[in-house]
Amino acid sequence: MSSSAPAISDAPVLRLLNVESAYGPIKAIRGVSLQVRRGEIATVLGSNGAGKTTILKTISGIIDPRKGSIEFKGNDITAQDPTAIVQQGLSHVPEGREVFPLLSVRENLLMGAYTRKDRDGVARDIETVFAYFPILRERSAQDAGLLSGGQQQMLAISRALMADPNLMLLDEPSLGLSPKLTKEIFEIVVRINRERGTTILLVEQNANMALNASDYGYVLENGRIVMEDTCAHLREKDDIKEFYLGLRDDGVRGERRWKKKKTWR
Repeated sequence: MSSSAPAISDAPVLRLLNVESAYGPIKAIRGVSLQVRRGEIATVLGSNGAGKTTILKTISGIIDPRKGSIEFKGNDITAQDPTAIVQQGLSHVPEGREVFPLLSVRENLLMGAYTRKDRDGVARDIETVFAYFPILRERSAQDAGLLSGGQQQMLAISRALMADPNLMLLDEPSLGLSPKLTKEIFEIVVRINRERGTTILLVEQNANMALNASDYGYVLENGRIVMEDTCAHLREKDDIKEFYLGLRDDGVRGERRWKKKKTWR
């Protein structure tokens, strides 16, 4: 495995400009602007209900934005059909895995490659994901619904990789997993970025893991971006330490005061 990071281009592979999405009358994201550069891992941090999942669903076409624009590889994909977006090289790993429970592991992987015509390339990529997650090779004939939660997350990531994406959206990959499995999943996410050069946009409540794995980060509060910086700098900011990493000078965990905090320094 190469330990060197892929070259990160200054040109963004993904750009959101003043995007607003809603569920009926309720605005979930409000004027969100962000970009992800080619070759990097970017993360969006935020509390429950901040709008993180809505951002990913809007990018991948599951939700149509009410305002704003979304560009992928320089092309406007705003409100396009999800299938068309996948065909352009964007894969979405949803929150909660959502594997096909009655299909085998191998059949799930082949479903991820349904837009591809290169059978040899598909076969090579199946071997690649089996190398990342050897347990999937062992369980390749087993129904996906019988896998453990961690194994289903591995399968969901692998299925997204089978589309050979330029950009992968990851929604809460650590949800419901043990600390050990969370660490393993994040190590593979970083390997995918380093070895394949896949650009990744990650939303995650495990801020420590997300900041350590990512290059650039955004903080989302009540549907708005309130802070952005390199992850190295974000890790050193007092607000991030207090509200996301649970670190305060007085030794009290910061999450207890989350709802009382109204502004960012």
